[in-house]
Amino acid sequence: MNPGWTERRAFLWSLLFVGIIAISFSAIFVKWTDAPVSVIGMYRLGLTLVGMTPFLFRYRAELGAVSGRDWALLGLSGFMLALHFLLWMGSLRYTTVASSTVLMTLEPVLVMIGALIFFRERIRGAAVAAMGVALIGAVLIGWGDFRLSGTALYGDLLSILGTLAVVVHMLLGQALRGRISSFVYSYTVFLAAAAAFAVYNLAAGFSFFGYASNDWLIFALMAAVPTVFGHLLFNWLLKYTGATTVSMAVLGEPVGASLLAWALLDERLTALQAFAGALLIGGVWLFLRSGGHRHGDEAEASEVSGASATEDAAATGAAPSAQVAAVPASPTGK
Repeated sequence: MNPGWTERRAFLWSLLFVGIIAISFSAIFVKWTDAPVSVIGMYRLGLTLVGMTPFLFRYRAELGAVSGRDWALLGLSGFMLALHFLLWMGSLRYTTVASSTVLMTLEPVLVMIGALIFFRERIRGAAVAAMGVALIGAVLIGWGDFRLSGTALYGDLLSILGTLAVVVHMLLGQALRGRISSFVYSYTVFLAAAAAFAVYNLAAGFSFFGYASNDWLIFALMAAVPTVFGHLLFNWLLKYTGATTVSMAVLGEPVGASLLAWALLDERLTALQAFAGALLIGGVWLFLRSGGHRHGDEAEASEVSGASATEDAAATGAAPSAQVAAVPASPTGK
């Protein structure tokens, strides 16, 4: 393995780690506000869009080149993201952080199956074993909660449905990121999701204003931390690591969320959960070390090295074909 690829892989891993820490705060912030979850989601994405809009003019050429089919897929991806936020954040009102986040660990398995079907990506045996180790750890984290939370079945169901929605969102993201820059993809998807939330809030009769200063602070924190440093970062990584790897890294969220809930919400953290957390993190590390299911080291190193060139081409108005050429195609056609 050449030194250049080793450095680039370490760079990707560090970004995945930052994203995991960022999204781990989502559950904590939701617990700190009584605002409707759909309002939280609307302002979370809306405030993120406010910060992104000043840079939108740099991508006007790329926006004009997006096909009608891709606009439809971007809208669907945004709708699925909104549905995921609505269902998952709603689940936190009926169940604990550990239970909700553990149920979300079904995501990498379902994404892996989807990537195999739609992108013909195959995962290495060592990566499958590592995924199994991580999943065992994830289940053990919430084991005690599952036994004690029979009255929270409704919340658990919402979490499962939220998982299915984000799986569709992730697979659409992997397909679209092969031909659309990270900024344009993220902006349009966030816009579609925010619009979906706004329509839902109007239909449900939720107020857009009149919230306490603490609620507005939470809206801003949700935009700055789990959205910008979490989802926005993961959207960039989709092209260079694949949806399965991003979903696998997200398995670290139950560990981060449970630790934060223990420190900030006084939720119980048992010795079993601590052991399970170590097992989960070990499984994720082994998965990343195995290389997962993506293309060869040299090809991926070449992709990452061309990333900035591709995004710069989009920002300066280069033709879509030139943008694609800046990043060598992988064996999966991405």
